[in-house]
Amino acid sequence: MDNPLPPAEELVLIDRELIQLDARRHFLLSRRAWLLGAQAPHAWGAPARPPVPAQGAEASAPGAQNVLLVLGAVLLAVAALAFTLVSWGSLGIAGRGAVLAVVTAAALGAPVVLLRRGLRSTAEAVGAVGLLLTVLDAYALYAVGMPEVDGTAYAAGAAAVLAAGWAGYGRSLPALRIPVPAALLTAQLPLPLAALAAGAEGLDQAWALLGTAALDAGLVLLRPGRWSLWAGAAGSVAGGAALLTGLVESVTAESTGAALAPSARLAAVAVLALVVAWRASGMRAAFAAAGALAAVAALGGLVRPELSPPWAAVAYLVVALPLLGALRVSALPEPVRRGLALAGAGVAVLQAVTSVAWVATVLVDRLRVLEEVWSVTTPAPAAADGPGLAAPVSLLLTAGAAWWLVRVLPGRPEPGVAAVVLGWAALFTAPVMLDAAPGAVLAAQLAVTLAAGLLTLRSTAAAFADAPAKTPAPATAAGGGPTGTGAAHVGDGNPAGTGSAAVGDGGLAGSGPAPVGADSLTGSGAAPAARRGFAGVAAGVCALVGALSVSVAALDGRLATFGVLGLLGAACAAGAAYRPAPEWARAGAAALAVGYAALLAVALGALLERPVAWWAPPVLVVPAVVAALGPRLGVVRVPAEVAAAASGLLAVALATGDAPVLALVLALAGVVCAAAAVRPERRSAAGWPAGVLFLAATWVRLAASEVTVPEAYTLPVTAAALAVGFLRRRRDPLAGSWTAYGPGLAATLLPSTLAVWGDPHWLRPLLLGTAALGVTLAGARGRLRAPLLLGGATLTAVALHELTPYVIQVVDALPRWLPPALAGVLLLAVGATYEKRLRDARRLREAIGRLR
Repeated sequence: MDNPLPPAEELVLIDRELIQLDARRHFLLSRRAWLLGAQAPHAWGAPARPPVPAQGAEASAPGAQNVLLVLGAVLLAVAALAFTLVSWGSLGIAGRGAVLAVVTAAALGAPVVLLRRGLRSTAEAVGAVGLLLTVLDAYALYAVGMPEVDGTAYAAGAAAVLAAGWAGYGRSLPALRIPVPAALLTAQLPLPLAALAAGAEGLDQAWALLGTAALDAGLVLLRPGRWSLWAGAAGSVAGGAALLTGLVESVTAESTGAALAPSARLAAVAVLALVVAWRASGMRAAFAAAGALAAVAALGGLVRPELSPPWAAVAYLVVALPLLGALRVSALPEPVRRGLALAGAGVAVLQAVTSVAWVATVLVDRLRVLEEVWSVTTPAPAAADGPGLAAPVSLLLTAGAAWWLVRVLPGRPEPGVAAVVLGWAALFTAPVMLDAAPGAVLAAQLAVTLAAGLLTLRSTAAAFADAPAKTPAPATAAGGGPTGTGAAHVGDGNPAGTGSAAVGDGGLAGSGPAPVGADSLTGSGAAPAARRGFAGVAAGVCALVGALSVSVAALDGRLATFGVLGLLGAACAAGAAYRPAPEWARAGAAALAVGYAALLAVALGALLERPVAWWAPPVLVVPAVVAALGPRLGVVRVPAEVAAAASGLLAVALATGDAPVLALVLALAGVVCAAAAVRPERRSAAGWPAGVLFLAATWVRLAASEVTVPEAYTLPVTAAALAVGFLRRRRDPLAGSWTAYGPGLAATLLPSTLAVWGDPHWLRPLLLGTAALGVTLAGARGRLRAPLLLGGATLTAVALHELTPYVIQVVDALPRWLPPALAGVLLLAVGATYEKRLRDARRLREAIGRLR
């Protein structure tokens, strides 16, 4: 019989199948017994008993068997330990050793008989007890015959003997699974224990670990099998411990001579890991990466003692970056190439993160200029304990490596993004590290920022230009039928196969064009376009961060402020006008251009040494210019107008400290909004802000002038506005009442309502209430929303003003408990009639909605 399996493995399979057959047979017999009982004839007159479902077993027979065997083995092991270590009657250690030897021989020999009878699980349990007994035998031998021998040295020798004996025992009984793994794990102890017994510390101890790992690796490579996994795991632990020990000693070495030994051991670890990666069948990339890191640590450790920590990190980076070149070495296995490249990339990423964190501290430290603007102080030099010029150098090296990866990994945009970000960070901080003059630093960083912005426009424009448009492909082929998934039909109509075009008689079948998927035509251009697009976005973010940093730094001097803000504003305006760039890039540039123009206006106000409130009128020039340009701005009109609105809010905020200036600014802002609302291609939505701003300007002006009779100023405006609204309604009957009458009515009613609450006399409330009543009735008669709501709100406010003193008197006269009680009753009443109130509210809303 030709069987490819070894006898031991075949026995294991047969035993497993027999156990499953026994379990299935037991289930079938139980089911048969129940069925026989259900079909048995019932006694005369006795009702048929419903079948009782059999209770399912909570544990299988093999499972219960294994639990019992494990418990038995554990109990025997405990008993053996107690017998050996404590005592047993009057037997001394020699007597106990003799008894243990006999019991051990019996325990190790019993599995042979048990395996012949097919009791494999029992044999495993008894064999495990036998292995433990051999350990106890070794202890008894030491206690009886060699008490003067060093305990650590004896443990090393005993571990070696036990490992060899267990390995031989396991090979003689291959059906047992425990002896060989136990031997492999025990084999990890002899060399470290021997080194410890010899007084080895540090480096020598690590050599012992490395030797153990080498033996494990040799076993894995030379004798691959089902137990090699245990050897590989144990060797990995030992090798990892040796690697960590070598790294610690390498980074703490104080001289090149002291670093030689750790570097030699790290080199040995590297060689061992790479050999395993080359020859092993699993985890090859992980072993290759570990070996590469060990090699980097070995080479870098030789020069580290002679360099400062920042430059030592650069040295490690220089050693690690060539590992990326393994991606182009086709002679190496693919997992090994990947592992080497991952090791190089890991070192580069770690160094890049450290350097970028330092760049962030430089950018944050620049904010100290805001503490005293235009103080013309020299910026603080870089921290003495910082990385210095080593950080830009490492960033440039990493950026170059990332840019090289763009060519090696054409389908991934991450290297391009990393190259742009790291290159910008290096060039932006290099002038600071060179301790250049403040003006030179500012000029260099401004140039880097502008270059990043130009790269954004060019890259995104090229990306969108290179991205081919997807055009619909013909849906049918010859014969007018559907082509399915990209197949052209031939001959007698049979499909040529998915994704294929069959040729008959020298040409494509049919007269119609064969369908071609659009993705097949666009796939080649999509990847470069995506890479350029991502790189462009990264450059844009860098440009924005650089612009903010340079703008803050420029506040240190007047000339620098105007020069930098003006140059950046002009560059943003040019970017907004760059038509090949995508719309989102131009929109962002336009918003930034408007923002820089507003900042220049603020700087101009500060330069004239006027009060802060008078800085606002120059700022309003910016939204006025944007409103004047209007449609000529094209696709950037909306972002420019949004930025202009933000500039207007800035102007209002600046003028809040001076009421007359605030009134002027509000009026000017209203003029800008009104101009935007009435010009060709107008922004009709600007009409509402214009009315609000005009009204607010009026109120602020009246309050600033301490006017007690605002009606003298507001009534003429109201009369004129109502006349204009009346004329407009006659010309355009569809015009709303809010547009026609709302501004005019609000010009008088709102200021007068505010004045009523501060007026103790009766005349103004009477006149205002009468006028509000008339406006409300007129609105109700004409079904006009604005007069009805404004008049009703004013009338309600006047009534509340008149009733307030009496309400206060009544409240003071009431007991303290009555208001809460009344509030509770009110809430209950409202809750009880909630549905009716909602219905009434809906009717009121519909009635108001029908008004004009």
